[in-house]
Amino acid sequence: MTTPRRTLIHAGHAVVFDGRGHRLARDLPVVLEDDRILHVGPGFEGRVDERVDARDRVLTPGLISTHAHLAGSPLDRSFIEDTGRPQFFFSGLFELLPVRDGAQDEAGSRACVDFSMAELLRGGVTTVLEIGQLGEHVVERAGRFGLRVYVGLSFRSGRWLTPDGRRVRWEWDEARGQEGLRRALAFHDAHDGAHGGRVRACLAPAQVDTCTPELLQAARRAAEERGCPLTLHASQSVIEFNEMVARHGRTPIEWLRDLGFLGPRTILGHAIIVGGSSWTNHPAGDVRILAETGTSVAHAVWVFARRGVAMESFARYRDAGVNLSLGTDTNPQSVIEAMRWAAVLSKTVERNTQATTAADVFDAATLGGARALGRDDLGRIAPGAKADLVLWRARSWGMTPLRDPVRNIVYNATAEDVDRVYVDGRVVVDGGRVLAADEPAILDALQAAGERMWPRVAEVDRAGRGADDLAPLSYPRWP
Repeated sequence: MTTPRRTLIHAGHAVVFDGRGHRLARDLPVVLEDDRILHVGPGFEGRVDERVDARDRVLTPGLISTHAHLAGSPLDRSFIEDTGRPQFFFSGLFELLPVRDGAQDEAGSRACVDFSMAELLRGGVTTVLEIGQLGEHVVERAGRFGLRVYVGLSFRSGRWLTPDGRRVRWEWDEARGQEGLRRALAFHDAHDGAHGGRVRACLAPAQVDTCTPELLQAARRAAEERGCPLTLHASQSVIEFNEMVARHGRTPIEWLRDLGFLGPRTILGHAIIVGGSSWTNHPAGDVRILAETGTSVAHAVWVFARRGVAMESFARYRDAGVNLSLGTDTNPQSVIEAMRWAAVLSKTVERNTQATTAADVFDAATLGGARALGRDDLGRIAPGAKADLVLWRARSWGMTPLRDPVRNIVYNATAEDVDRVYVDGRVVVDGGRVLAADEPAILDALQAAGERMWPRVAEVDRAGRGADDLAPLSYPRWP
């Protein structure tokens, strides 16, 4: 029988869980035993194999992203920002994303996965829910990088397109949707529990407006049978909201409730364009439905903020009793930035600096994410929890002076302040470096992917425009 390995981390500051919520602690020993936290606090007298003197650092639970697309996200950079048509309410979903996806090759997608996993880890993220098509590759790379990943193969019955650049239309193929569900279930059976349980499978029908009721209900039944999370993009654009009201006479959230799709197992990506928001001119009620059904929201703040859209508001959802988690979605894959923007935009919308605090968004990035995934062993430092931990530099440009470590992390820190990351008790980031990442190779591969993608834009865009037409450069080229 193998003797468990024990590590004692003596932190100068720590964020610990007392059974109800996080608490701040000073001068705190935490003992790990293999992949679990064995003991929190002074008084441990047992055997220890390694002692880590972290009295100059802050120990927190690992951060959780409950909504991410790893295979395409970095190639949004300098391509999708500062763009968007008013008739689409400045959403990039209907015009830019189909073009990017069509121009990006598989080697580029694989480069994006490597980049995104490294970016998540070096920013203190230990668990991510990934939605996409490169399932087997994501599983393999999760094993290499040491990241905890929930993987959902995306499937849908229809797709949106804009043939004239003025209107959005939907094309339907229910057989394709059902085949996608079968593929997702086969993937679940083959890979759920891989890498010692660090990889789990979830079910991910794509969007509320591209899935038939039959497909959504089948996915819901399958998730219940397998006991896995169920995630869906919903209430993510004004176009989608108005389309669903036109089809069904109900908001997307109301329609999903009536289908029986909502519930504690369900994570809705975004849920930001809802009844009662200034974007819809529709009676309120959606936020109350989310709370009553126990549905979680993965709030991916930056992808909307960069287009001038704010959740109205994080504080209102939270006060209504909605379980809020944070997603990184596309770019950057940074929960630090997600926390910061969630807090600041909520304050802006509410015109109240106390509306959403650093503690509120840190809870969403840890306990809220764990709750959304149905895990009471993630997002906390407590005996029995998984040893998914982050050590932050306490003496750095972003963290000094240190009075309240959570406020410093939310409002001031960057990935450069992350010193060490543990996943399942294994060190995967040390000295700020992702141990499994060949940084020059990852950056070179991503740059090459962009150089291949940008010239292909005109080939896949129905209007025949080039990259500089869809996403013009900030300034004219010189000379």
